[in-house]
Amino acid sequence: MQKEVKKSWALFIGIGVMMIAHGLQMQVMGIRSVLEDFSVFTTGIFMSGYYVGYFVGSRTTPNFVQKVGHIRVFAAFASLASLSALIAVVYVNPFMWTISRFITGISLVSCYVVTESWLNDRATNKNRGQLLSAYMMVIYFGLAIGMLLLNVSKPEDYEPFILVSILLSLALVPILLTKRPAPKFKKIDTISIKELYKISPLGSLSSFFTGIIHAAFFSLISVYATLAKFSLVETSILLFIATIAGVIGQGPIGYFSDTFDRRKVIVITTFGSCFLAFISILTSNDPIQNIYYMDEFAFRKIIFFIAVGLYSSLCLPLFSLNLAHTNDFVPKSKFVAAGGGLQFIFGVGAISGPILCSVFMEWFGLNGLFVFLIIAHAIIGGFGLYRMKVRETVENPDSTFTPIPATITPAGLELDPDTPATLDENPVNETAKP
Repeated sequence: MQKEVKKSWALFIGIGVMMIAHGLQMQVMGIRSVLEDFSVFTTGIFMSGYYVGYFVGSRTTPNFVQKVGHIRVFAAFASLASLSALIAVVYVNPFMWTISRFITGISLVSCYVVTESWLNDRATNKNRGQLLSAYMMVIYFGLAIGMLLLNVSKPEDYEPFILVSILLSLALVPILLTKRPAPKFKKIDTISIKELYKISPLGSLSSFFTGIIHAAFFSLISVYATLAKFSLVETSILLFIATIAGVIGQGPIGYFSDTFDRRKVIVITTFGSCFLAFISILTSNDPIQNIYYMDEFAFRKIIFFIAVGLYSSLCLPLFSLNLAHTNDFVPKSKFVAAGGGLQFIFGVGAISGPILCSVFMEWFGLNGLFVFLIIAHAIIGGFGLYRMKVRETVENPDSTFTPIPATITPAGLELDPDTPATLDENPVNETAKP
């Protein structure tokens, strides 16, 4: 694995630095929105701008790559992402921040498409699972590091946004300095939503609500922490724990999903998330009280951090669970197409997640975040119980759980070892590798 990662150093360094910038930008804008007295609903709207851009970019970027190539697309959209950070610091208002988040979304998904298709070209049937694992680790650890960078400067200053712009510009350097030409791009078909729902109703519905849940949680958790009067250090630690715990949870959940009925694992996981979200409500901090000098509230805060971390460890693997469950009902030749369809459904849900959740936070106050998450998880769990009654368990030996980042594109799904073995066992021509 070290050998393959070393060969792909330019891609991993470039996307890793980009994720550090993304993690910092997303959370600093959430915190800054509170300091600027934006309403929670307004924050939900501009946070959704990112997912609108992501959705649009996932549809249009393949055409750009085919026309001008990988390197030009990566360079152009990394530059646009850098510009989006400068827009946010120069024009501090909800409208321009929505534009900024939209640009960030369309830019990052374009860079994902380039990176994943390039990694897929480098992969062989023996190493693509290793490359996918390394890619996922780079994505999530980059995000986690970016959240810790919140402590570099105060969110109300311009320095965090300048740092984001610098990091996004630096992400260009490894890709532009690579000596080897980029590979040819291959467009990948997807299965329609209607057909996908007929194949796997639970996988489709769960993917939609998983998009809602992930977008709401990671877009608004920093807003929650700021309104709860957490210090900047505490907020960054909470965000770091939530990100890393989600990665750690992939392993054991994947093992159980390959051992037992995958629908049972989805139901137990999502109802477990409901329970932990409820514990988060019970241990949440009252911003009216001076919690930082009262031992009882300090203890509650520790329990809250643990509950949120455990919640993330159950919540983040849901996308991979949905994908594995759907693949149980499709032939191996359609794994990538089904995954692309689920990603489409996930994206539609993600667009509405922050807006709907912000409405709940307006209605129910600070803990509206967790009330919303409980309802969304309960819908998945309830529908899962229903599907278990009307459809028998299906075991597909070709389908297994593979830890996959929720940001994966169809090009990246081909790195899954379960997908058809269309790649040569021997490495492809070295001249076509970055």
